[in-house]
Amino acid sequence: MSLSHYDPLASLRAVESAFSRMLTEPQTNRPWAPAVDIYETENELVLKADLPDVDPKDVDVRVENQTLTLAGERKFEAESNGKGYHRIERSYGNFVRSFAVPNSFDTEKVNAAYRNGVLTVTLPKKEAAKPRQIKVETTI
Repeated sequence: MSLSHYDPLASLRAVESAFSRMLTEPQTNRPWAPAVDIYETENELVLKADLPDVDPKDVDVRVENQTLTLAGERKFEAESNGKGYHRIERSYGNFVRSFAVPNSFDTEKVNAAYRNGVLTVTLPKKEAAKPRQIKVETTI
């Protein structure tokens, strides 16, 4: 009769290993959302979205019913040079982000530009919403 060593944590280690593999293998169907900064200036609303390694042709910017929607896809392209990945932490696949746009911005004049992996969407303020200075008259 041979004695075998009992490991009470063996099943826990198996679950931990499976979970670790799930997080490190590429997940092309896992949803992701790019980080976005939104700020307002005196004349416009500016949205900046981080989209590194996203082809601008794969990005769709839409405004409908006072809602600005960014959609697109970051594609996973495994290198075929025989080297294997040690870790994959970035998300791949489709993304969609939607933002409510206040009525004070002109959704007919949206401008979108992509530079250095950052998408910048600009919406000008309507003339009625822009601040204006009113001169106070004095009477003697």
